[in-house]
Amino acid sequence: MIVVTGAAGFIGSCLVAELNSRGRNDLIVVDHLEGDEDPKKKNLANKRYQRYYDKAEYLKLLKRDQFDFDVECILHIGACSSTTLQDADYFEKNNFEYSCTVAQWALKNNARFIYASSAATYGNGELGYSDDLSLIPRLKPLNLYGGSKQKFDEWVLKNAYQDKMVGLKFFNVFGPNEYHKGDMKSVVSKAYDRVAAEGKMTLFKSYNPKYKDGEQMRDFIYIKDVVAVVMFFMEHASINGIFNLGTGRARTWNDLAHALFAAVGKSPNIDYVEMPEILRGRYQYFTEADMTKLRKAGFTKGFTSLEDAVKDYCSYLSTKRCW
Repeated sequence: MIVVTGAAGFIGSCLVAELNSRGRNDLIVVDHLEGDEDPKKKNLANKRYQRYYDKAEYLKLLKRDQFDFDVECILHIGACSSTTLQDADYFEKNNFEYSCTVAQWALKNNARFIYASSAATYGNGELGYSDDLSLIPRLKPLNLYGGSKQKFDEWVLKNAYQDKMVGLKFFNVFGPNEYHKGDMKSVVSKAYDRVAAEGKMTLFKSYNPKYKDGEQMRDFIYIKDVVAVVMFFMEHASINGIFNLGTGRARTWNDLAHALFAAVGKSPNIDYVEMPEILRGRYQYFTEADMTKLRKAGFTKGFTSLEDAVKDYCSYLSTKRCW
């Protein structure tokens, strides 16, 4: 049995889709859905799994040691990923304490544990983007979301669990199944309809003299590449640690925009707008994953180019379908 938390969300539902494509239907999916009208239900509509648990019920069963399934692996993807939410108590309970409980259950029951960390842990990048474990305690995230992921990474190290599980520091992931994320959707998802209809889109202005408007840089990684890496770690249970998960190549927001215009056959027309005040002091102007450790671990598959990834993603957006 495989457990996927956050299974109705963006990355979780794509993992479920891939597992189904590999003939794995022995899945337990965990999430929180706000009734029948919750848009995330669409992500599970055509997926095959044995049982769904609300995240609160799942947590209670773990704490009471009443989760009586023979679990091979837990893909712990569920978390609040908002970079603007200012509720520290919620992040503490939902992202940190919840993760500790799931991890401890996995260790006690000999289940493989693969969890989602984040490039948000790197803060402004002053220490670079190496996933060397010795650097983790020195990182200073810029927001509460990044802080919650940082705290769990530090908890893993403090308890010497890094050789018993896998943490993946996701960089800028985008792709199908993220339509429900509101302000946390990727720029491609936010801009697609307007670009397709009007041939126009907006990007944030730069407030850093080192970067012109639209020239801020991020390591954009396509969801299908993320899923491939997670499957690699599922298949290689002897490989553990905390790893970066990006492409290893930073690209500009202008590059992303031009790829989107090209995918829909439009000429670029970009308007640079003011960044919300809440983001200006917490904005990452550059991210680029050092992928040395993942490559040394044996993952040799290439990553999809930004242009090819955006083109593939647009084929989903144009038909409003999920993966």
